[in-house]
Amino acid sequence: MSLIAWLIIASEVCFWIVIGLGLVTRYLFKRNKLGLFFLALTPVIDLILLIATSVDLYNGATATQVHGIAAVYIGVSIAFGKSMIRWADEHFLYYITKQGPKPIKRYGMDYAKHYFKSWLRHVLAYAIGVGLLFGLVYFIDDPSRTEALSGTIKVWSIILAIDFIFSISYFIWPRKAKVE
Repeated sequence: MSLIAWLIIASEVCFWIVIGLGLVTRYLFKRNKLGLFFLALTPVIDLILLIATSVDLYNGATATQVHGIAAVYIGVSIAFGKSMIRWADEHFLYYITKQGPKPIKRYGMDYAKHYFKSWLRHVLAYAIGVGLLFGLVYFIDDPSRTEALSGTIKVWSIILAIDFIFSISYFIWPRKAKVE
């Protein structure tokens, strides 16, 4: 496995570690500013990954799917990061500290609207990630070294379209509450 692949894995692990540290510091140790500091480190992780990927390609590496996944990861992290932190915050507050309201389970049109908003975030992630991929293709200016990046754009475009179909399907066939 390449260094960039390991860096993507490390980035994901670090993302959840700093969120966990932020929440523990904030709620269990009652240190709000320090907790916010840890939560604010999440974009730094993305920046480190972006720099490492760019330097690797700049130094002559041929782009692989892993380099494309790094751009996808950065786009998703930026577009969904705040909502993932909010989700972790709500669940930590309810399940760990036994404070705060129970996290909401969504059904019907509420779920459809929520999922559609998530699809719009997916569009934002796509715009960021594809922008990075196009930037790398332009920066390297060697199609033989960037073929995998173009392939990532094609695959992600298909995934975005499929996600749109799912999003619309929830308006047609709303998600129902499970009968207990």
